[in-house]
Amino acid sequence: MSAALPMLKGYRVLDMTQIVAGPTCSRIMAELGADVIKLELAPFGDRTRIGGLRSRDPLHKNSSRSTYYFQHNHSKRSLAVDMKHPRGVALIKALAARCDVLVENFSPGVMERAGLSYEALREANPGLVMCSISLAGQHGPLSRKPGYDYVAQAYAGVTDLIGEPDGDPAMITMAVGDTATGLTAAMAVGYALLHRERTGEGQHVEASLLDTYFQMHEVALPRVSLRPGYTPRRTGSQHPDGGPTGLFRCGDGRYIALATLPHQWEALVRALDMSELMADPRFATAALRRDNNAALKTLLEGWLARFDSSEAAIAALEAHRIPCAPVLSLNEAMAHPHLRERGTVRRVHDEVLGDFDIPGLPVRFSAWEPARELRADALGEHNEDVLSEVLGLGPEDIEALYAQEVLVQDRLIARGRRGTA
Repeated sequence: MSAALPMLKGYRVLDMTQIVAGPTCSRIMAELGADVIKLELAPFGDRTRIGGLRSRDPLHKNSSRSTYYFQHNHSKRSLAVDMKHPRGVALIKALAARCDVLVENFSPGVMERAGLSYEALREANPGLVMCSISLAGQHGPLSRKPGYDYVAQAYAGVTDLIGEPDGDPAMITMAVGDTATGLTAAMAVGYALLHRERTGEGQHVEASLLDTYFQMHEVALPRVSLRPGYTPRRTGSQHPDGGPTGLFRCGDGRYIALATLPHQWEALVRALDMSELMADPRFATAALRRDNNAALKTLLEGWLARFDSSEAAIAALEAHRIPCAPVLSLNEAMAHPHLRERGTVRRVHDEVLGDFDIPGLPVRFSAWEPARELRADALGEHNEDVLSEVLGLGPEDIEALYAQEVLVQDRLIARGRRGTA
């Protein structure tokens, strides 16, 4: 592997985001070498600073660090500003004029009311790429509605499709939409920067949780639109198109995930050693197998019950190249040697929080490797560095901003800055 610079080295990003979706977008850019200035709102900063796990050490009881914040905001520089103060808004405008990218995830209308709309900022920086992340986009009937991941998945028709057929709809309790929207936004910013390299023009990029979730309907939309009166229904642990594809119980009480496409039906029959299924009229076509999926599930789970372990059943299926996997707990997944070897599970160290695991970058590059050591700032830790380096402010100017409470900082750092015990 050649010794290449990170792809985004030399780019500066002003990150005005919090929680997960926005910070995911800017964190990816930070890992790829961009100088990401995370602008946090006074007095507490990103709301995830009080989420996750925090230090139990009495010496750090007032620290602004948390595992939640670290995971989504490592590799950035924290600048903590009171956005409601006129001097704070002036600082943001001055920084935006010197940045390549600005990412924000306020409710639509907030940036405009603060005088920080794309139209206002592009006057001083025509090459600025501004990315706005929201629940439902910057325009439209739902655009001003506040909300998070779970609200978006409900509006997207996703929640209604999860759960048992005769039960209540179920919610995806992981930040699937948030994370996917952050990835989508990072992709869009990269393309907008490429456009700027070719034309010299910046632009305003939008990403929304609702749009991202709706993109996840991989096959149902044409069916609904072409079949009047058709409504997809919940199918529990089974795929609505059968296969058989879904979750199946093994003899040892554990579950496996099985995915069988139509062209793999004969291979599955061979794996089950049930040649009679090839002549069974219930399973003659993919559509019939879908319609008789309950019977297939019973047959398959009867076959799985013959094995002493789910591992043995998986080995028998894999011998015929049938895609399958054990249903692992998160603990088991984190310990899996494949995920450890690839850095999908990444061990990090924080001087306050100690050693713990976070997810790794979900892409790989042949000419660059991610940093082995990562760090997340305390609240406002780089106030002085950013303002002096980017805006050329002197110590007296910065102290005046502290005195006016335009700037805030982690209590432990502020105590050291003031030289008090």
